[in-house]
Amino acid sequence: MKPEEFNKAVEKGELAPLYLLYGDEPYLVERAVKKLLERAVDPSFRDFNLNVFYGNECKGDEVFSAAQTLPMFAERRVVLVKKGGELSAGAMEILLSYVQDPCPGTCLILQAEKVDGRKKFYAELKKRGEAVEFKRPYENQLGPYVRDEVRAAGKKIDSAAAELLAYLVGNNLQELVSQIEKLCIYCGKKESIGVADVKAIVSDTKVESVFEFTDALGAKELSRALRMLTSLLQDGEAPLRILGAVARHYRQLWQVRELLDRRLPPAELAKASGINPYFLKKVTDQARNYTVGELKQVFERMLELDLAFKSGALEEPLFERFVMEACRK
Repeated sequence: MKPEEFNKAVEKGELAPLYLLYGDEPYLVERAVKKLLERAVDPSFRDFNLNVFYGNECKGDEVFSAAQTLPMFAERRVVLVKKGGELSAGAMEILLSYVQDPCPGTCLILQAEKVDGRKKFYAELKKRGEAVEFKRPYENQLGPYVRDEVRAAGKKIDSAAAELLAYLVGNNLQELVSQIEKLCIYCGKKESIGVADVKAIVSDTKVESVFEFTDALGAKELSRALRMLTSLLQDGEAPLRILGAVARHYRQLWQVRELLDRRLPPAELAKASGINPYFLKKVTDQARNYTVGELKQVFERMLELDLAFKSGALEEPLFERFVMEACRK
């Protein structure tokens, strides 16, 4: 089942007895679980009809017992297993028989980041229940995602403004939705959100600083890049999050650099790259600062940085060295 199909079915009240909600975008998974709970459990009787377990801690028999218990003062009981991809082999063996013959008065939900589909329990759950995977949007999907979220909030947003917001924030959906909420409040009764509104809201956040940092890197402005990096780290910005924004920016530079090497006409660059014309000139100018070989080296250094940060190495001096290498002229 696709996420759109899941949303429509839940809105109609068409609920299944078994759900597996998983994916690499935790915000979307969490929101799907919340939507399902709101529809499946009457808030007045939630204390009686909602059981929550954690897959890395619970035993299969307690989940099985809760799922077999009849609901009180309601038509349905909900059993939610968070971290459902971390169930022990023993728990899966016990719950397999339940999945094969679920109680019609219970909605069993497994929430997970990822599951091993080769294991019989998860394969059976996908076969007999509704499995919905929530993937992190690709960069070219962020603009439409922003427009959909703004529309759901009762407003409109200019295409350039949606792309600008997506570009500044990146694919951290929780942060993106937070900025959209701020925008809607900021605009008040105004129906349409423009570029100026996005700049007014986002400019006061760390997101804008990250954007300035990646911009300085792409332009090979060493002193500005080092100054922005120091400011970001002193403000408590997570190095891995900064690195993610840097990787996103350099992916665009590499894409445009290859298109330039193919001598693609400027009029076709926007369509071929998927980059909004609002940003294309700056990205194109920065792409000219690098050869494909240099961009390959940048990505190799970023991989080394990622591994070093995750192993607990000193972050600031390593990041500074990366900046100096990336800005070498």
